[in-house]
Amino acid sequence: MGCQYARPMLRWLAVSWLANAAVLGITAWILSGVSVNGSGWTLVWAAAVFGILNTVLKPLLKLVTLPVALLTFGVAWFFVSMLMLWLTDAIVGGFDVSGFWRGYVLATIVVWVVNLAVDSLLRSGKTARRALPV
Repeated sequence: MGCQYARPMLRWLAVSWLANAAVLGITAWILSGVSVNGSGWTLVWAAAVFGILNTVLKPLLKLVTLPVALLTFGVAWFFVSMLMLWLTDAIVGGFDVSGFWRGYVLATIVVWVVNLAVDSLLRSGKTARRALPV
């Protein structure tokens, strides 16, 4: 009975990890201020750390910063997202974000835009699979 829940969870973790790797890889490719130092393994570890931070820590920080976010019309949550990148940079050796404006600020914006695109692709794939006859 546990197996029926384990497979979808593992699939979700794998897709999440790949999506984070794609997001960070595209961000490093687009911005000169973000680097994985040419290492695929660095990208893999950065994606894992970034995913864990976004799954565990980010929701807690968003809850704690809710009053500030309401006063700033959500701008505070931009800084929470930027913190996730900074922590990933601090934890993963070889994943480097340099500079505030051309590094963290632009990287946070690119990560947000690429995440929107990846989420859109994943959602359209689910819709297309549901539409297929079984």
